[in-house]
Amino acid sequence: MEKTVNNLKTLIRAGRGIIPADKVILNGTLINVMTSEIYPADIAIYGDTIVATGDVKDYIGSETEVIDATGKYLSPGLIDGHIHSECSKLSITSFAKAVVPCGTTSIISGLDEYISVSGLEGLKEIFEEIKQTPLKVFWGAPYKTPYTIPKSTVAFNFDPSVHAEVQKWEECFGVWEVVREFIIEEDEDTLGAVVEAYKNRLPVFGCAPMARGKDLNGYLCSGVRLDHESYDHEEVVEKMRKGMHMLIRESSVTHFLEENIRAITEVNPRMARRVSFCTDDVTATDVLNNGHLDNVVRLAIKAGVEPMTAIQMGTINSAEAYRIDHLIGSISPGRLADILIVDDPEKFNVEAVISNGKLVARDKKLTFELKAPKRSPILSSELKCKTTTKEDFEYKVDIKNGQAKVLSMDVKGPFVRKRRDVLLKVENSVVLPDIEQDVAMVSVLERFGRNGNKSLAFCSGWKLKKGAMASSAAPDDNNIIVMGVDAEDMSIAVNHLIKNGGGQVVVSDGEIVEFLSLPVGGIVSDLEPEEIAYREDLLTKAARGLGCELPEPLMYMFFLPITAIQDYAITDVGPVDCVALTTFDPIIELIEK
Repeated sequence: MEKTVNNLKTLIRAGRGIIPADKVILNGTLINVMTSEIYPADIAIYGDTIVATGDVKDYIGSETEVIDATGKYLSPGLIDGHIHSECSKLSITSFAKAVVPCGTTSIISGLDEYISVSGLEGLKEIFEEIKQTPLKVFWGAPYKTPYTIPKSTVAFNFDPSVHAEVQKWEECFGVWEVVREFIIEEDEDTLGAVVEAYKNRLPVFGCAPMARGKDLNGYLCSGVRLDHESYDHEEVVEKMRKGMHMLIRESSVTHFLEENIRAITEVNPRMARRVSFCTDDVTATDVLNNGHLDNVVRLAIKAGVEPMTAIQMGTINSAEAYRIDHLIGSISPGRLADILIVDDPEKFNVEAVISNGKLVARDKKLTFELKAPKRSPILSSELKCKTTTKEDFEYKVDIKNGQAKVLSMDVKGPFVRKRRDVLLKVENSVVLPDIEQDVAMVSVLERFGRNGNKSLAFCSGWKLKKGAMASSAAPDDNNIIVMGVDAEDMSIAVNHLIKNGGGQVVVSDGEIVEFLSLPVGGIVSDLEPEEIAYREDLLTKAARGLGCELPEPLMYMFFLPITAIQDYAITDVGPVDCVALTTFDPIIELIEK
């Protein structure tokens, strides 16, 4: 509800019981995350706002809707403290269909993948789409785009001049995901965004994996408030002792909760009050099978955290970390009416969801039909690059036959790539991939019609025996990434994406095995979550048919352009040494026959 003098008067009167409530929840047991208490209490709602808790019989009028919560518990709506919803391949509308029935009523996001492909005009369309859903998105303006060092190519560059405008928008609640390297390297665009945040009294959100000691101290001196990425619990403890709010990440591919929760269960349980949860990147399959933030709450309880503490971590802690606790995070008068009806604090099974004062989900399904908006050309998925041939994916060198010693980026997890030196055959001046040694080719192609960049390098860990796979959804810049052991199949995969306006594809023996269209910006779809999950399963099975044994083959692949995680990455400007922050030549030595 927009805040005006008149509607504030109305809310005050509703809070005093002068105006009857639109809705009351009776006979439930309140989980009060503000005071760490659980006790019987009713709730009165007017419009989208909670106006009373406790005894609300004086708030009931002849038109007041009554919800009976006998035998049930009432929890605040859950908050995902850091997520790239686009990585789910679900549009905001489809994402809301998946997570709101699980109890997630708010997320904090930079919506940066949308920005990278459609700029501010596309972002404004996403803002309008959000208003039609029961999911609230508290937007942080990305500190810059692209996030990559060296700078890769995106459709829109976010710089301090953009921050001067957008930080004043009503949708803006902070500066999103300031990566450690950009602070330590004193990148002036990044520092300019932070300075603008100081002017506007906005919090600065961080991303500082493996930041310790002097680097962490320097990072914190920039004013970063919180961090969502720690690789072990000692890192969590150090960051918290130095004043940070911490988010424990439990995504579909990076399962950090079990390790990081030890900061609370083994080091100091009092730290919990400044720890919250995020998922960062999820798949539709994972959400439908296991839940969303509700699952993270359950995992924390299973790890030994008290139920009240775990629920606080999923609600008020995140709201306080992001300075939005006056709006969400608790069941309190004046807050938005985001309320979950759950079976029991310890089991934490969400049975019904109220968002913005409306009953929007029951028994894991929305209670109303939610349709995606008509998409404008701004969010079209046209890939503005030339079609390819197999020669584009052959690594050519100056000797005709012999061997090449190459640096292969060896995946050790979705965000860990280590150096692996391998000897490969050179035939007719082409360095050949080697399925026996688990070495494939990987390439990123600029797809926004800016410069036609195309990189080529070597990677290991996917264990491909044949074929190729490609994706036009690939954070942080969402250029086309393709991987394979057959240059012809790599070309077929890329050309299929170009022809069909983006998506994810698996190719084998010259044939398209599976394809998922991503028609919104080339990164997401308006399909139902169940349909996306079905297609995810088909793509994974197709990748298994190529020989890949990784749990999420395409997700592991499309994370390769992220340069914020050591040690190696690849973007459209080339393979990147993420420690030296520069591109490198993957050919170490040539040995002529």
